[in-house]
This record gives sequence, C-alpha cells and structure tokens, in this order.
Amino acid sequence: MRTTDAVPVSLAEIARIAGVGRAAVSNWRRRHDTFPGRIGGTDVSPQFSLAEVEQWLRDNGKLTDANGREFLWPRFEAIGSRDQSGLAIAEAARRMRSPRSRTSDPELSAEAREVAAEAAKLGRAEGQRETFDFLLQRWLDTHVRQLSTTPPPLAALMARVALAARADDGPRDGDGLVVLDPACGTGHLLAAAAREYDGKLTLRACERDPALAALASARMTFLSDERADGGIDTEVVRADSLRDDPFAGSRADITLCNPPFNERDWGYEELATDQRWSHGLPPRTEPELAWVQHALARLRPGGVAVVLLPPAVASRRAGRRIRGSLLRTGVLRAVIALPAGSAQPHSVSLQLWVLRAPAGGGLPDQDALMIDATHFARPNARETGPNWAALDAFVLAALEGAGRPDTGLPEGAVRVPLLDLLDDEVDVTPGRYTAANTEPSAVELSTAWRELGTVFIDLAGRAGRISELALDGTGQPTIATVGELAKAGALTLRAGQQAAETHSGGAQATIPYLTVADLLTDGTPGGALPAGAAQAVAEKGDVVVAGVIRAFKAWVHDGPPTALGPQLFSLRVDPEKLDADFLAGCLRAPANGRQAGTHASSSSRVDIRRLQVLQLPLDEQAVYARTFRLLRDFESGLAHARSLAEDLVSDVDDRLAAGGLTS
Repeated sequence: MRTTDAVPVSLAEIARIAGVGRAAVSNWRRRHDTFPGRIGGTDVSPQFSLAEVEQWLRDNGKLTDANGREFLWPRFEAIGSRDQSGLAIAEAARRMRSPRSRTSDPELSAEAREVAAEAAKLGRAEGQRETFDFLLQRWLDTHVRQLSTTPPPLAALMARVALAARADDGPRDGDGLVVLDPACGTGHLLAAAAREYDGKLTLRACERDPALAALASARMTFLSDERADGGIDTEVVRADSLRDDPFAGSRADITLCNPPFNERDWGYEELATDQRWSHGLPPRTEPELAWVQHALARLRPGGVAVVLLPPAVASRRAGRRIRGSLLRTGVLRAVIALPAGSAQPHSVSLQLWVLRAPAGGGLPDQDALMIDATHFARPNARETGPNWAALDAFVLAALEGAGRPDTGLPEGAVRVPLLDLLDDEVDVTPGRYTAANTEPSAVELSTAWRELGTVFIDLAGRAGRISELALDGTGQPTIATVGELAKAGALTLRAGQQAAETHSGGAQATIPYLTVADLLTDGTPGGALPAGAAQAVAEKGDVVVAGVIRAFKAWVHDGPPTALGPQLFSLRVDPEKLDADFLAGCLRAPANGRQAGTHASSSSRVDIRRLQVLQLPLDEQAVYARTFRLLRDFESGLAHARSLAEDLVSDVDDRLAAGGLTS
C-alpha cells in the first residue's frame, strides 16, 4: 500500500523520463540496491516516488538528455480527476501567455493550481506551445477510453474536403473564411482548418464539457499566436449547441463536426418545434440527423458542412424521410465511406457526409456522389489506422472528378441519380452503389492470369539460381557490431522520433512519415510531417532498420526522403568502407535480430548497436550484396504472386457465385 504523499510513477514512466526501454529500468532495479523502493501498486505493476526516482537517476548519471516535461506529467496524473487535470493543463497554457495573471479557474483545486503554475514556468523555459502540446497529448492518451477525438489525419481530410467542396465561393465579409465546429472536443477539427487554409480565418466552436472546452480554447489561442499577420480570430464557448447555441445569430462558410454518437438525450422534447428541422423533426433515435440539420442551419447560402457519422445513419428506417429531403433539395452532395480504423469506434467504417446549403436560383442537382474508400483499411486497424496518404488522394480526386463532367471518377466512386436513391429505403451507403462497378471483365481476368504465369516463371528462375549457391556454415567469420562500425566512422546512426502530430497534406510542404505500425501492414508511410519538423530522415541509399522483434527488418531506402518514427533507425554508410546492400543483408538476418533483442517477447526491442556485420573487403562485400539483392527480389516476387493469386481467387469466386460458369 502507498504510505506517503509522494507523486507515484510506474516503470514505463521512469523509462520515458530516462529515455530508455522498460527492460532497462527493470535491470536497474534488480542490479542496484540503491534503486528506490516501491511505494504503491503491485508486484506486477509497482509504483515509485517521482522525487526519489529523479534523485537516483541524477546520482547515477542517467539523465543526460532528460526532458523536464517528463517529470511534470506524473504530477498531472496524480491529480486523479480527468476534469481537474484537463482544466489544470488549460490553466497552465493561460499562465504561460499571461505570467502576471493572479486569477485562475474557480473550479480548480489547490493541487491543480500548483501543478498548473509549475507547468507554466516550465513552458516559458522550454517552449510554451511545445509544452502545451506535450501535456495535451499525454492527457488524451491517458483518457482515451473516456474521449472520442478526431484523429489529426482525419481532421485534415475533413478540412480539405470542405475547402474543395466550396472552392468557387469566396469569403462574404471582413471575417474572412468562417469555420464553425458545434461539438469541438479539444479542437482537432479547427486546428486542421487553420493548417489547411492560409487566408484570413475566423474559428468558432462550442463544447459542453468544461475540460474539453478549456483545452480547446487554449489550443485556439496558440493557433492565433502562430499567425504573424494576426490572420486567425478564435472564439470557443462552453455550451450545448443543440439546446443553447451561442452562435445562433451568425453564419459560417464551413461547418466541421464530429458529433456524439447514439445519444438519446439530445433534446428531442424541448426542441420539437425548432426552426432548424427544415428537413423534418429528427426521431428520438436519430440524434446524428439533428446534428446534420444543426450544421446546415448555421451555414451561409452555398456554405459546406462535413459531418462524421456512424454508418447506420445512412440506412436506418427511422431516418429515411430526412435523408430523402436532403437528397431532393440537393443538400446532400456526397457520402464517403471511410475505412475501418479511421476513428473511434475503430472496428466500424464511419462515413463523411458532405452537405451544401442551397444558394438560391436554379434547380437542385439530380444526383449525389457515392465514394467507397473502405478498401484503404489495413490489418490491425485500431493500431495502424488506414493508409492516410492514399485515402486523402483518392477522396480528393473523386471530389474533383465529380465537379468536372469531362473528368472520369476513380474506381470506387460513382454519381448516383436521385431516382435510384429515392426508393423505399433511401439508403445512401456508398458500397451499395459502387460494388457493381468493381467486377473485372473477362479480358481483365485473362490478362491477370497471364501476368501470374509470367511471375511464376520468373520465380522459378530465381529459385534455381538461389538453390545453386554454395553455402558453407562451418567457418568462423570476423564480425563487428553496428556500434563498433559507428565508432570507426564506417556509418552514421540516427534514431527516429515520435511525431507530436502527423499531417496528411495541405498548404505546407510535407515529407512521408513511416512508423513500425506501417511496417506491420503494407509498409507504406501512413502519415506525413511538415518539412523541417522531422528529426531523423532516411535519404535514398540509407539503410533503414526496424528495431522491434515483431517487425524486425532492414532494407536500403530507395524512395523520397522519409521521416522515421520511434524504433526505426537510419544508417548512412561511408561508401569507401561499406556497401549498403551488403550491410542491409547482414543486419536483416533473423538470427541477428534474436541475438540483439532485449528479451524474448515479440514486442521487445532490438539493440541496434549490437547487430552484427561481417568484416569483409569491399570487393567481397559486392559479391554478397548481389546475392542479398537476388534473395530480396525473390521475396518480393513471392509477395507479388500471392497478391495476384488472392485477387484472382476472389474474382473467380464472385463470378461463380453469380452463375458465371458457361460450360
């Protein structure tokens, strides 16, 4: 049991503070009698005094690169309450910007005020925005089960969709572009709008949760400060915008919204006669359609709303009358089915509804755009998310194609006439209308079979060459570790870092951002970082190594400059001493990863400096390098053959099930 008022920290938190793995902390605890004793927790998940840990780390020289923010965060966790810790972070942000202020949020406890003051002092020393972003992200990660936030890549996509849908309409007054989020959470959507639009901008937001509203307000203030020209005005109001909208008298050019899902107590009785329900009173069981109409009601003529919704809203019988009205009036312009893993709940394929307020004059459009992007889902959706870069490009290409009749739509997107949509169900699920367009023709099937045969022939040739290699494992080769090679100047080792926030596109120049999670799926970078923000970038010809057992591999980078995430390492060789293909081949040997692993579980890390490399002259390295490349080409060919074969089996299954066998 805990017997003191000390701030408790876990082994994982100590590891973050010291910048090492948790296994290293466990080793310190076993090997050093002076390591602080447990003050709480259990034998499996012990807790230690933060002050005692800090002193021990300093006494033993373990804090050479320590970050003061890591020591600060356990103080916020010790506050206990989600609301109090969130309000304390917002208060710290306010004090960073106004150090002489003596007032504070009356809802804050004395402990929370004290921690906020310490955070403000640290922020002024180490960077205000960086400190706030660090604390906000830790708070969101800690309370992830209690919060439903919009992931930054999805927020960026929503902002870009809205801007693309209203590209021909300029701002109407001196406020510039006005963007509203009626249920803003911590402000992810408005932050994305500020990144994607570089003109004069007015951001307005509502949030009924006091902690979320305070954090969003602090975040918006930092956004406003970042514009040297003062081009962003912000206003965040704590309110339930459905019941008591503080912006009822104003209009926006864009509404972005990720509303609460499946919330029955949304105000059905008291709002039954509200003027916002121009498309029909939302049933009690359809709160999402109340948010859709609320978003529309706050738009100027021609304004655009992008709303994130659960897929059932597109097909539930109770909402068909409202869906029909949205279609008949030309308001519902597009429905985008997102891949699973795009946002919470991660197992569900959420949808984006793109709506446009009538501008007056002319007949409503007689079709709607259906975009099925579910094929961008990747395995382990909760951990990896979709391929954001490819998803972003696909959706924007479909929107651009829909706006230009002379431009074809990409596969998976289709314009559907209203006559086909306005049936008894009024189901606007994109997959219902795009699936019929994906069946390959007989000519395409024949071409795919020929391609698979060619791949098999090539694989047989490579297999024959590999089988003829003279392999002898009886020698005792001379080896050196990566650490030794780095000391000798044969290579330069750089470690990837965790990005504070990824970015999926927009006005800023970006570079791809690769993580271990990406490697566990298709290996394609799933995000991007602003140019100049990456701490470790792999250039063409560098050797990249994944330093975890479950994704352990090494390869020669052959693409554009790519930022590396945690547990990814870039090794740049001196070509006078090392061949890059030779180095990558030696490093990726499975036995090499096992001997350099920190412990036996699949989640353990690989100590990159302990990986072993043969010591050979350059001419012999070149021979090995050619053989390693042959092996990699064979491996790639196998993967390509498997992909082709799986697609063909699926296509033939579909044809057979549809009665396509003619003889």
